[in-house]
Amino acid sequence: MSGQSLTDRIAAAQHSMTGSAISKAVCKATTHEVSGPKKKHLDYLIHCTNELNVSIPHLADTLLERTASNSWIVVFKALIATHHLMMYGNERLMQYLASRNTLFNLNNFLDKAALQGYNMSTFIRRYSRYLNEKAMSYRLAAVDFTKMKRGADGVMRTMNTDKLIKTLPVIQNQLDALLDFQPNSNELTNGVINTAFMLLFKDSIRLFAAYNEGVINMLEKYFDMKKNQCKEALEIYKTFLNRMTKLSEFLKVAEVTSVCPDAPSSLLEALEQHLASLEGRKLKDLSTASR
Repeated sequence: MSGQSLTDRIAAAQHSMTGSAISKAVCKATTHEVSGPKKKHLDYLIHCTNELNVSIPHLADTLLERTASNSWIVVFKALIATHHLMMYGNERLMQYLASRNTLFNLNNFLDKAALQGYNMSTFIRRYSRYLNEKAMSYRLAAVDFTKMKRGADGVMRTMNTDKLIKTLPVIQNQLDALLDFQPNSNELTNGVINTAFMLLFKDSIRLFAAYNEGVINMLEKYFDMKKNQCKEALEIYKTFLNRMTKLSEFLKVAEVTSVCPDAPSSLLEALEQHLASLEGRKLKDLSTASR
């Protein structure tokens, strides 16, 4: 029970008496302890998403209810638990979250109890916007971009032009929301925000991989596109180059901290080399077209 407040203990006891195992696990995953949710509670919730007799709406709504707390710790951990289940839980949960008219409404959240609460509230607002956008992406595309098949025969590399032009802006919007989390290394000061950043880091790598493959596919199709498609593709490409710069800045934070120990040291170089190759290809293609 270490790290749990009296409120946490009372809530857990109430759920034990009512027999609500899901509510109890959610409560324990979102205590007032300044650390990320414990693995055993997250593992149990993942298990629940795979059980056909478990109500996904009840599980999701129980997590959403925890974001009504005034405590930045509880709210942040509820967002982390939701993100974790989006990543590792059964797809039924993502389908339900994407079907809701509203998910997290935390644009005005502010914990005034302490200075740390003020600082962390900013990241809670940004994090909730990203999770909203992640759910919206699934709603629009019916796929989680961080989980799709990649490679030469992957989804984004084989997508037709019309669908590609519609899908890439959806990925861009999700990546924008992720990069807006925008911490610097000095702000990763506790186990809660560090856990959120690690999940965002993992999403950023997978999301960029899908984005990158889609852009490669688009460039290969560019000179066979109709005029209006060319205009849209050019804007998408310009946005892509800008996002690569922002992503590099985001990944630098992962490199200079120990929050994401698996961050590949060569990743920034790979991004820079890829950007140079894309720009070189663009110049070469434009030169060829002008002859």
